[in-house]
Amino acid sequence: MKQVKLWMLAAVLTIFGANALAQTKRSDDFHAKYELKEVVVMSRHNIRSPLTSGGAAYQRVTPYTWFTWSSPSSQLSLRGGVLETEMGQFFRQWVVGEGLLPDNYRPEGDEVLFYSNSRQRTFATAKYFSAGFLPFANVEITHKLEEDKMDPVFTPQFTKMNDTYRQQVLDEINAMNGGPQAWMAAQKATLNLMEEVLDIAHSPAALQGDTTHFWYHDTQFKIEKGSEPKMTGGYTLANSVADALVLQCYESESMTAFGHELTMEQWRAICAVKAVYDGLLFTTHSAAVNLAYPLVSRIREELNRSDRKFMFLCGHDSNLASIGAALGLQFPETENALELRTPIGSKLVFEKWSNGTDDFVAINLVYQAVGQLQGRTLLSLNMPPMVRPVTIAGLTANSDGLYRLADLDTRMANAMAEYDAIEDAPTDVRAANHSEATSQPAAIYNLQGQRLYTVQRGVNIVEGKKVAN
Repeated sequence: MKQVKLWMLAAVLTIFGANALAQTKRSDDFHAKYELKEVVVMSRHNIRSPLTSGGAAYQRVTPYTWFTWSSPSSQLSLRGGVLETEMGQFFRQWVVGEGLLPDNYRPEGDEVLFYSNSRQRTFATAKYFSAGFLPFANVEITHKLEEDKMDPVFTPQFTKMNDTYRQQVLDEINAMNGGPQAWMAAQKATLNLMEEVLDIAHSPAALQGDTTHFWYHDTQFKIEKGSEPKMTGGYTLANSVADALVLQCYESESMTAFGHELTMEQWRAICAVKAVYDGLLFTTHSAAVNLAYPLVSRIREELNRSDRKFMFLCGHDSNLASIGAALGLQFPETENALELRTPIGSKLVFEKWSNGTDDFVAINLVYQAVGQLQGRTLLSLNMPPMVRPVTIAGLTANSDGLYRLADLDTRMANAMAEYDAIEDAPTDVRAANHSEATSQPAAIYNLQGQRLYTVQRGVNIVEGKKVAN
């Protein structure tokens, strides 16, 4: 435990050495030229308990007992609520310091809007943030559906489809990082590490004859209208387990997992397992212009308003990923974080500035460092979260690091036009599951995770299901 606390202290000190202060305390020369007019925040929810839809598969792959979560499955944890309140307090200090809002402000008219997905973890994140951001106001969180339903605006689903378009998405998936199989194979050493940490060989899953290894050779993709992009096969289990391990790391305030002391690099590698899963599903450009259309449209509308001062949208990491891919946003590789691109609770922040003649925009990724998540560090302008600039591919920022809002607006309009150009037509659903790009012989494994070419005597894993022969 002493080692962990020292590591957390070192992480906090590293934050002071980073460029975070330069992003939040702009120079006097900058303020002489520009005035902050509006802030639009697209937030990922904060720390939650693991997802268990379809069964808590992550619990069955280890003989060890997982952390006792402080919230029901998939809901925001108590720590997540505290951390989000602290983030709201930081944003309050920042916008008050910039003169955008007065201290202890109570919203008037449409100047402030909070809008979240109707999942508990997103609504609660927005509510806790608002408590820290506007403590003198009882902010109403706009949400459209009953508790734990998915609002279509925040659901990264395909709303248009045709066979040609589907194949284009699949082609882009198969072009990423040498193709899914190669990209997943690159995670093999980390999958082996996870098996060792979990002691999967002695887990209930192994003892009941389900599996003793993570596998990925049977991966296929489902690209269908009205649904999120989906992956089937063994890699989905690896993704679920990686997600649970990282959440446990945050909640337990420990870099140790089931007695294994892991380095920062090993934890980032575990997060990379999940990054592959999310990257394949949500970050091809062709898919993203479809998946992110409602949020791109909403953010564009917000940035062109003159009566709004602050807008807070709360959704999921898939929302941040698909918005970025649709608009050509280049997320920086994170520092002092386990996730490589969109850490838990991270905010994609659009700042609208004016020089009196033209409007400009700065885009930043704001997130709490690992030490701040585990230590529940109080945030302030002197102890800020991590703030990393996001660039826009193909656009050039001015000498003050700002993009012309008109240029970003054109980029958003083009992404929306790409969506409009997708023809919505009846499709052959089988093309999504059995296209040339993903078609493979039936995936057969023995209980040791070894690939087989024919069914053998005993119990086999065929297309992810146990088959006795």
